Amino acid sequence: MNNNLRYALAAARLNAADVAAALSVDPKTVSRWLNGRTPYPRHRWAVADLLKVDEADLWPEAAPKRQPVATGILTIYPHRWAIPQTTWRTHFTSAIEEIDILAYSALFLAEDAAIHRILTDRAKAGVRVRLLLGDPDSPQVAARGEDEGIGADVMAARIKNALTLYRPLQDVDGIELRLHRTVLYNSLYRADKQLLINTHAYGTPAANAPVMHMTDEDNEGPATTYLTSFTRIWTTAQPYKQ
Repeated sequence: MNNNLRYALAAARLNAADVAAALSVDPKTVSRWLNGRTPYPRHRWAVADLLKVDEADLWPEAAPKRQPVATGILTIYPHRWAIPQTTWRTHFTSAIEEIDILAYSALFLAEDAAIHRILTDRAKAGVRVRLLLGDPDSPQVAARGEDEGIGADVMAARIKNALTLYRPLQDVDGIELRLHRTVLYNSLYRADKQLLINTHAYGTPAANAPVMHMTDEDNEGPATTYLTSFTRIWTTAQPYKQ
């Protein structure tokens, strides 16, 4: 019996059916967790994010409390796909000043209707939202497609799909979209002082590469380096015109 999980659900005023719906799992699966079965890591992370508690508070033996890896680095996810979708949504929802996205396509976000609603809501609440995607006609995008082994045309097509999906956001005040022609060594997803940095590795799709969760609490931490990089790319990028 996992009483910690039961208490957390009660505190959040949620039940097993709510969790099952949020994580797209069978309610019987959630019942098994309540009865003591330990979920897979991706499900533990998703439940912890949903209930706004630490994973170790729910499964202390399976998930010892995470300690900062280094100053300004909170944790490292082994792959981008290992980050629950609820974490991405919570990440951007938390922003009260700025949201920045730097990638080639970030198609996984463009395809998420909930992310669209969050970006729209945040912009209407006064949050500055900046989207930086790769220019599909640039040699840098073509090279990235070849490096990943999918081909230049496929990488360009992903960006064009993302641009089509993001089209409604361009009518929202406070949301800006630009195209860049740079070699990306990482993708960046910022919500105020919280950054998710998706590293890039040669021959590896970004979804399979690690992601570092950083916080920009001072002017000397590693997050500052990535924010400076974003600023330089933003100033040289071209506004996207439909």
